[in-house]
Amino acid sequence: MGCFQFLKIMMFVFNGIIFLAGAAILGVGIWVKVDSNSIFNLIGKLPNVPSGLSHVLNVGYLLIAVGAVLFLIGFLGCCGAIRESKCMLLMFFIIVLLVFIAEVAGAVVILVFKPLANDLFAKVGTAAVESIKSQYGDNADLTGLWNTTMSVLNCCGFYNASDFESSPYFTSHNSSYPPQCCPDTVQPCYKTNFTLIPGCFPKIKDLIENNIGVIVGVALGIAALEICAMIVTMILFCHLKSTTA
Repeated sequence: MGCFQFLKIMMFVFNGIIFLAGAAILGVGIWVKVDSNSIFNLIGKLPNVPSGLSHVLNVGYLLIAVGAVLFLIGFLGCCGAIRESKCMLLMFFIIVLLVFIAEVAGAVVILVFKPLANDLFAKVGTAAVESIKSQYGDNADLTGLWNTTMSVLNCCGFYNASDFESSPYFTSHNSSYPPQCCPDTVQPCYKTNFTLIPGCFPKIKDLIENNIGVIVGVALGIAALEICAMIVTMILFCHLKSTTA
């Protein structure tokens, strides 16, 4: 097997994986937009949500866009390699290059505007706590969402257990906290017997900070794959151009 044939096969396999991943993400994005009970629609019901959170509420559209781009990239890469189409390979190269530039620009924006992100998270926290105090125990959707989140993440409230004080649940259950705040006891969860567990936001923040090395490694790995894909595409393109010249 020659080098050119090997590169063709690797190009097909690599982009076949991207094609399937894009289809899966596209399906999830469509599901998020169709499912009226999804978590993202529940976020939209929070009172006083800051305007800066509007892009989060449109995460379904983001998933659809990302899935469609990956779907297109995988299709062009697979067909371009197998059919030896210079046009498809060139389109594949241009799209991957644009995605790479967008990722670099996004990383720069995140680093430059990190203080603004912290301010946005603070506003989100205020809105979340207000929604807990006004609706937890009264709104079935919101209550179910928080119960599931706390059970999965083993956390209590957005910041801590005090978020539930004066909530409908807290008032109607003799000033007790949700059972998720007392994972080690079956008794009603009062201040005197609940186990101090962190809030969900600090838990997620610590999880990200503790795994920042893994996150950076994955990001660098994706960037390296994109660079390799562009190099292989140019090799195939130049080979096809030389053979048809």
